[in-house]
Amino acid sequence: MLLSDGTGLSRLAKALAGVALVGVLAGCQVRPLYSTAAGTEAKLASVSISEADDRVEQQVRNDLIFLFTGGAGEAQSAAYHLEMDVNVRTIGVLTDVVKDRARAGRVTVSADYNLTKAGTGETLASGKRSAVAVVDYPTQEFAKLRAVRDAENRGAREVAELIRADVAAALARR
Repeated sequence: MLLSDGTGLSRLAKALAGVALVGVLAGCQVRPLYSTAAGTEAKLASVSISEADDRVEQQVRNDLIFLFTGGAGEAQSAAYHLEMDVNVRTIGVLTDVVKDRARAGRVTVSADYNLTKAGTGETLASGKRSAVAVVDYPTQEFAKLRAVRDAENRGAREVAELIRADVAAALARR
């Protein structure tokens, strides 16, 4: 009679589902990426970054140094080394057919990076990140150059933030 009316079965199913849910949640480990408990900030502050080859790579490098150390400057004693290669590509996407001139464009900043331990050279994280910044081309040439430079800076800042998040996640696992 207990199983025939369905209430006993539904109670049993609910109880089993509750036990299964508690078991699944017990295995979860939630830890904020920016928490200071794991010592991630100290690890980030001990990352040295490779020298830059061009202006945009220098912008990414400067943004990363600021993000890693909170504005304290470059790491003096580096436990980790971040090797970077940054590329920039600018393309016009909206062309005025009559004047044969682009009116808007896209600036794509992409960076390949490799994080290694300074002492052993063991690779901890590597990857490629990119960001796209749109730009309007004014008719004045200097204004156009300045608009492209501003778009490169925006793309560099976004790439630096993405790389910082990747490096912080890799160092938090250590």
